[in-house]
Amino acid sequence: MKQTIYISTIIFALTIVSCDRIKNKGQELAEKTEKKVKDKSKDFVDKVVPHFDAYKPDTKFNKERFKDFLKVDLTPDIKNIYCFDDAIGIDADYMFSFNCDTTTARKIIEKHQLKLDKETTDYAFGLQHDFDWWDKKKIEKLDLYSWQGDRQYFKYFWYDKTEQKAYYFDFDM
Repeated sequence: MKQTIYISTIIFALTIVSCDRIKNKGQELAEKTEKKVKDKSKDFVDKVVPHFDAYKPDTKFNKERFKDFLKVDLTPDIKNIYCFDDAIGIDADYMFSFNCDTTTARKIIEKHQLKLDKETTDYAFGLQHDFDWWDKKKIEKLDLYSWQGDRQYFKYFWYDKTEQKAYYFDFDM
């Protein structure tokens, strides 16, 4: 009789442990599935309304926006990619800040047909937004490379050789 109670107790304990394991595995599976669904839905939404991460560098969305706008390959020297968009209303502006070497900076200048601009004195700071990664006082001291397209469409690019930091501003008015 004692042996039967003892065996029954062990079987009961093992059943509880097994049920807890199954419950935990089920919970883990549910959490993984939920994360995958959220990631996939973000990817889907990103195709319709592109996502910019202004407060976190090097996210997959920032890397995608970098490729979309800068149109150069993401090489190992490109780091700390921050970006922001303000595309509400009749005008739009896009800001990018990142570290890169001078070779990448030259590729961007060539790709976008940017020219050294000593005539522009208004860097459109009034249109730009304030972020820790977008230092207007520092930018103001750098050489401006610019391009102007049709219908008041502009591209501005600044590169700090010392810090190997680039700033790219794409906007229309």
